[in-house]
This record gives sequence, structure tokens and C-alpha cells, in this order.
Amino acid sequence: MDLQLSDDQRALRSGMRDLLGAVFDREALRAAVERGGTVDRGLWRELGAAGLFALRLPEEAGGVGLGLPEAVLLFEEAGRALLPGPLVATHLAAGAVEGAAEGEAVVTALEGGGRPVSHLAEADAVLVGPGVLTDPAALTDPAALTDPAALTGSGVRAGSGALTGEALEGFVAEAGPVRSLDPLTPLHRAEGLAAAAMGLARGSEAYQVEGLAGAASGLAGGSEAYPGALCREGALLTAAEQLGSATRTTEMAVQHARTREQFGAPIGSFQAVKHLCADMLARTEPARSALYAAALTADPVEIAAAKLLADEAAVRNARDCLQIHGGMGFTWEADVHLHLKRAWLRASRWLTAAESEEILAAALGPSSGPVPPLYSGSAASG
Repeated sequence: MDLQLSDDQRALRSGMRDLLGAVFDREALRAAVERGGTVDRGLWRELGAAGLFALRLPEEAGGVGLGLPEAVLLFEEAGRALLPGPLVATHLAAGAVEGAAEGEAVVTALEGGGRPVSHLAEADAVLVGPGVLTDPAALTDPAALTDPAALTGSGVRAGSGALTGEALEGFVAEAGPVRSLDPLTPLHRAEGLAAAAMGLARGSEAYQVEGLAGAASGLAGGSEAYPGALCREGALLTAAEQLGSATRTTEMAVQHARTREQFGAPIGSFQAVKHLCADMLARTEPARSALYAAALTADPVEIAAAKLLADEAAVRNARDCLQIHGGMGFTWEADVHLHLKRAWLRASRWLTAAESEEILAAALGPSSGPVPPLYSGSAASG
């Protein structure tokens, strides 16, 4: 497998980096922190015009016509710049929610598993999944894990949906804010939206529903609101953001180690600091290889491995970067704390370390238990 980037891919990545350097520099980042992480609609439209959200839509539908490998490169740059907002959900909704592809609409997602919803107060739509969990007990039926037609009544019914308009406004009004670890990511409780998801699964006419293009028809099981391809792609793009953050904190650490002097010498000349920087690179590059490979194959097991490695690289690299910065690294003015907090938050989104480990364990051999979230390989088919 050739994981070398093509000239076009390098140009795409470079263009995205240049764009973000122009429209979202450090001053803009700090302004976003002061705003509490609310979405800058002007910036959102800039991203839409650049093709971030419509990247994978076919050209005849107004998109760019590229694939997951190119999307991963752009989301890696977004993570490197600490770009705030529900980027992944809006990208996934580009073919389903009016205005999402152009950056005119902000779309967030109900990921399931009790996870809070980000940027709910300013969202124009909320993805609630191509298959919505209404009764976890329904998943005790092995047929439910592979055949959505087997799920009826109060179980899970195959269907696609996004809450919009008045239905969304009602649930936003009821949802309560949750204190977020990341100052750039406001969160809300998901109980009201979970109830809405049940209504969608039962075909309730009380909710405005729009189809989600490209969603997988098979259910992955577990307790996730998202089955199949949609959840896997969400995890993959989140892993790309984590990789971008891990890369950036490595660069920040090396730059500081070169310029900061102690005892008459750059601290980068000290063995302990060298080892920390080397460890950061040793975590980042395997995560990069795993991510790029998973983007090519879209295999659920490889995506789980990529998310696991990228989460570890993002969190541990940020912690090591903070350590190399010393006392100033613990101050509010240092940007490294923003990378650390975002990395912690992303590690809990779409696919956690425990869920990734379950997927990888299931891939090692036949399992007699339920298929873990996202996994739809040999264990699902017996």
C-alpha cells in the first residue's frame, strides 16, 4: 500500500493550511476563547467556500468529488489549528441538510452513548443517525446486529434523520448546558435529543426529517445512535483532528526547546527534554500511518486502531509539550492547554479508547458476545 501523498493532495493540504493561517490565526483563536467557543458564521462560510464540507459530494451535486483520504488531510489541518465548531458533523451532513455544504448551516450530532451534544445552542440541525437506538434490549437478538429489517416496533428502525426547524428549537430549549472541559466547545445534555431520536425511529410525524445521503444500512449494535459508515467516518475524521493537534504540539515543544535557555544552554540539549520530544514524534508518526491507511480502506477495525493511536498521541503529546514549557506551560496564556483540553474532549467523541479496544479484540477471533459498536466484520456474520 502506497501511503505517500500525491502532488494534488500535498497542494490541497498546503492550501488548507494557508487558508487557516489567514482566517484563523492565534489572535482569532484567542478571540474564539473569549466568545466561549461559539461558531463564527463568517469563518464557517469561508470554510464552506473552500470546500471543507462539500469535499466528498459529487461534482454534479455541487461538491468537490474527492474522498476520505483528502478529507482526512483537511481535518488534520483543522485539528492543527484548533479550529472550533462541529466540523465533523457538518461535513457528514453536507448531502443531507440544506446549507451545510456551503457553510450556511451549522450542524451538530447526537453521537449516542450518553455523550453530550456540542454547539447545540447555535446549531441549525442535529444529526440523529441513519438508525436510531430506542430500546437497548432489542439488540440482544443476533439478527438485529446484521439485518435492520429485523428491528421493528420499539427497537431500532432503519431510517435517516436530522432534527431541524421548530422540532430542534424545542429540544434546544429543554437541553441544559454542561460544563465543558474545553473552552472552545460548549456542551449540552442529550436527554431531550435522545427522546427525539426515539420519535424519529418510530416514524413520528412530529419531527422534520431529512434523509442522510450515503449512510450505511447495517446496524453496528452496542449503545450508539450511529451505525455503520456514518459513525466510522465520524471517528476517522475526529482521529484526523487529533493527529493534527499531536503534530502541532510536537512542533511547539521542539521550537520551545530550541529557544528556551537554562544554565547557559538551550533546554533541548538536555537528555530528558530530547527524550520527551523523541517520544512525541514516535507517537505521532505511527498514528499518521494508521490514519492514512484507514482512510484508504475505510475498514472499521483499522479506523478503531487509528482513533486509538491518534487519541493517545494527541493527549500525551500535549501533556509532554506542557511539561517542556515548564511553569509557563501551566498558564492560561500558553496555547498548549487548549490543545490538551481539546484532545481530552475528542478522545471521548464518536469512539472511545474502550470501544476501540473492544473492536480490535473482536477482530482477533470469533466472539460469542454482542458485536461492539462500529464493528461489522466477521464476528457480526458469525
